[in-house]
Amino acid sequence: MTATLIFVLALSVLIGLSLGVLGGGGSILTVPILVYVAGFEAKEAIAASLFVVGVTSAVSVFSHARAGRVMWRTGLLFGAAGMAGAFVGGLLGGHIPGQILLIAFALMMVATSIAMIRGRKKKADAGAEAPKHAELPLFRVLLDGLVVGLVTGLVGAGGGFLVVPALALLGGLPMAIAVGTSLVVIAMKSFAGLAGYLTTVELDWGITLAVTAAAIVGTLIGSRLAGRIPEAALRKSFGWFVLLMGAFVLIQQAPGDLRGPIALAVAGGAVVAAAVCWLFVRSCPLRKSNRTASRQDSLPAPV
Repeated sequence: MTATLIFVLALSVLIGLSLGVLGGGGSILTVPILVYVAGFEAKEAIAASLFVVGVTSAVSVFSHARAGRVMWRTGLLFGAAGMAGAFVGGLLGGHIPGQILLIAFALMMVATSIAMIRGRKKKADAGAEAPKHAELPLFRVLLDGLVVGLVTGLVGAGGGFLVVPALALLGGLPMAIAVGTSLVVIAMKSFAGLAGYLTTVELDWGITLAVTAAAIVGTLIGSRLAGRIPEAALRKSFGWFVLLMGAFVLIQQAPGDLRGPIALAVAGGAVVAAAVCWLFVRSCPLRKSNRTASRQDSLPAPV
């Protein structure tokens, strides 16, 4: 048990690192770590992840705010609407079978990862910078916050990897600002969702608090790295990471004797899809990433 706990805590540092750098991904890591390594039941892992991610996000937001990467009005309004949805989702989640919650969790990860990898289509006037820093419309903020909050409370996920796309892809915020602002939203929604789950679920507070402490260490490191990584690379790497984790969770929910064949089928399908994209699709993100990287390599490094 001691070795297992040490391993869980080491992995928990990655939870905070993900939140600090990407503004999300904390629950993506927390739920699998608690289920597959710490041995939590699905509902207990979801509830614990809400606490871990909520506290870790609240700590991380301060360093982002000092660097000017938080839009407080957008974050607080989005978070307030999200709290209502998250509390209802937490109440509902306590009465839904754990396997269904994990499958829903994984399917949502896959869908969101595809959106992040594809990115937001830029308009012809790419030089216009003003909209990137404008506060989002009130109705959109409240509606998106309510929907994302409901999903977060229900499956214990969807904090960063739904809020960041909502802010970056739909709202047009730069990735670094979307990351910082999302942490405000995640903290608020996580605590509301936790309140809903605690009406039906009991937590192992010893392990939960230990994981939280390790995650805080990671987020302090991650927040120092945020804003130093190119936006496109940050978004795409986030998307591929979420896609891999989603596939892993889906495979784990399959019957034991089918997991190997399903994993091979998924890997083979990914290779074929990548080859088709590279060879036959002119706007393939893989080729676009290569060209972008080449152009960036040819430019002088910023001072």
